[in-house]
Amino acid sequence: MSRKIYVFDTTLRDGEQVPGAKLNLAEKLDVAEQIAKMKVDMMEVGFPSSSQGDFEAVRAISRKVGKDVWIAALGRAIQSDIDCIYESIREAELPLIHIVLGSSDVHVSKKFRKTPQQVIEMGVGAVKYASSLLPQVQYSLEDASRSEFEYLWQTIEAVVKAGATIINVPDTVGFAIPEEFGKLIYRINDRLRNLDPSVLLSVHCHNDTGLATANTLAAVKNGADKVECTINGIGERAGNTALEEVVMGISLHEAYYGGHTTVDTRQIYETSRIVSATMGLDVQVNKAITGENAFAHSSGIHQDGLLKSKDVYEIMDPETIGAPAMEIVLTARSGRHAFMHVTQRLGFAIPEESLEDIYQQFLTMADAQKEIYDNDVLTLLKKSALTSGGNNRELWQLLDYELTVTDSRPAATVTLARGDKEVVISQTGSGVIDALYGAIIEAIAAPIELIDYRINSLSRGKGSLGKVTTQIRYADQLYSGKAIEQDVMRASALALINAVNKMLLEQASGC
Repeated sequence: MSRKIYVFDTTLRDGEQVPGAKLNLAEKLDVAEQIAKMKVDMMEVGFPSSSQGDFEAVRAISRKVGKDVWIAALGRAIQSDIDCIYESIREAELPLIHIVLGSSDVHVSKKFRKTPQQVIEMGVGAVKYASSLLPQVQYSLEDASRSEFEYLWQTIEAVVKAGATIINVPDTVGFAIPEEFGKLIYRINDRLRNLDPSVLLSVHCHNDTGLATANTLAAVKNGADKVECTINGIGERAGNTALEEVVMGISLHEAYYGGHTTVDTRQIYETSRIVSATMGLDVQVNKAITGENAFAHSSGIHQDGLLKSKDVYEIMDPETIGAPAMEIVLTARSGRHAFMHVTQRLGFAIPEESLEDIYQQFLTMADAQKEIYDNDVLTLLKKSALTSGGNNRELWQLLDYELTVTDSRPAATVTLARGDKEVVISQTGSGVIDALYGAIIEAIAAPIELIDYRINSLSRGKGSLGKVTTQIRYADQLYSGKAIEQDVMRASALALINAVNKMLLEQASGC
């Protein structure tokens, strides 16, 4: 049986250090509860000595969230910080004190301005004091990847004998390379197993050169028991190791790494979106695992292969991480196979004699609009006077909308159609999008929940295109919708309707 790799999430400590990402108490609690749903083993939730607000947030999370997860807080190797950590986490069911102290020459000589032996004595004293308060104490050797090995080991040996139960080896400035970092962890692990095999060996890597995930996985391969990560890889400067990348990397290659995690991967996607929305930090579209395009395909060659068998171009099912199903994105690069697949999914059967003409119309539209979505295809087919086949899906279409923007109460009126049914609904809201979406959701009359709404500019100038992406939840399933228009309000309405139509299509297919 493979060994368990402990996952330590530091989104609410290291991740929150991103400029502009500071959360209030309610937001921290929401994010902490969602991260706990992922079943991480440990969660670092703040630096309580930094401010009264952070102290209160750590204490609130410790009281409310920490039933099945260790709750950690970070502090310096001084008594006042350790006291602050203890007071903030002592009510957690599984509290963990985390102490950090530099070990590289540059930290010892330039940051602390002490002798190497004095720094070791600081660390030992801090660990002894912390372990007198709580049984679980983690000691981090800041900038370990740039430290002289024998001094690094001398420090580790001293703090383990003083009571440290977890030794954390950070690549604080993203200096390490995987091969060398793996060798470092191997050497430390070899000695640590002889010193005290009950002590967990941990790593904490930063992404300054884009190698955080690679360094972390190299460490796991070479004996690390624990990985420190953040959701979406957020954190200081270029960020930290992305939790989702490490967890799925280990999951896909469990035999190679000789380990497994107990993270509920089905919670990854939603956790990513909640962290992104709460902190106001967009996930890059091509981000591994959780990016918007991670399971989207626009190349005709790829689309053709995927429609024949998904495993041709996908190494994991989107459902594994709780993401919406694979998306075929129609563009000017899409072939006839992909175009026909979408039209058939929408309930239309194009006669052979009409296919070439309609496909050329589609290419003309795609050249102008960049990406084509369900409502665009419906409009194109109806303009071509095509009737739907026997598997008519009766999807929603936007016929008209009217917005009234005032200082007091914005309002929206929408006219939607589904088959022969036409619905006109008016709504007010706290903003124009709130009013527009409220009217559409009331017209659709389905218990859907809006999860995400984003606008991106695809071009510049007076006639620029705006791309709107929405995500809804219905019956515990996520559905995304997109639209591209010059009018971002129209794009907003169509994006929501496209998400709803995806939900209807899945229901009709019996999935």
